[in-house]
Amino acid sequence: MEDNTTLPSKEAKNTLEIVPVDAPSIGTLAALAEQVWHECFARLLSREQIEYMLARFQSEEALTRQMQSEGYAYYFLRCGRENAGYFGIREDGEGRLFLSKLYILRAFRGQGLSSAAFGFMEGECRRRALKAIWLTVNRHNETAIQVYLHRGFVVREEKVADIGRGFVMDDFIMEKALS
Repeated sequence: MEDNTTLPSKEAKNTLEIVPVDAPSIGTLAALAEQVWHECFARLLSREQIEYMLARFQSEEALTRQMQSEGYAYYFLRCGRENAGYFGIREDGEGRLFLSKLYILRAFRGQGLSSAAFGFMEGECRRRALKAIWLTVNRHNETAIQVYLHRGFVVREEKVADIGRGFVMDDFIMEKALS
């Protein structure tokens, strides 16, 4: 198996931007999602389930629908001029922020991008007077779970959801209360 991951340049390591995804860049976001999901989930899910979930949740059509009619906002995590990852959020109507997606390409992990994303989200919560951030995470994704625990999240419940075609999402629901 060939690894097509490119290493970040020195310039990329020096700058970090959180850039809102707009309508013209949804295709770029979908392509980034495809790359990072194969990196993140190859050990946890079958290729068929990854492809199904990408088509259902992270295709250009799905992302457009989420942003235009479901209240989602997506952001690129950009290092230099390279999109190193992304995250998606939405208010849940119960005084909390839902972190729908947070993914970082392998070559950029460990450089503070998730900390920057969480700082941005916590700032959004303060600005909107929201009391917590919550998310779902695959119960077997130990690396992500450890990141969330380190950031102050706690497991609130377990949830298995049928997503069609015989696939399920076997998740923890985690939450971080904000003061």
